[in-house]
Amino acid sequence: MAAWNIAVFALYGIDKWKAKHQRWRVSESALLLCAFLGGSLGALVGMEVFRHKTKKWKFRILVPVFLILQAAVALWIIR
Repeated sequence: MAAWNIAVFALYGIDKWKAKHQRWRVSESALLLCAFLGGSLGALVGMEVFRHKTKKWKFRILVPVFLILQAAVALWIIR
């Protein structure tokens, strides 16, 4: 999970760099899917560090929701 979150964090950074340099971008649905599939912590940290997608309501709401759900599942598995 740590490696996946680092990869998602990097993906958000890469997409921010591409946005600044007018390059081909990673789709919003791909970014959200990566967060949903266990990379929500990396996505949330990437959003804050790179100041990327912080004004988009989908990201401001869904990424924290994904993080809460993933934490709840992790706690349930541990118990």
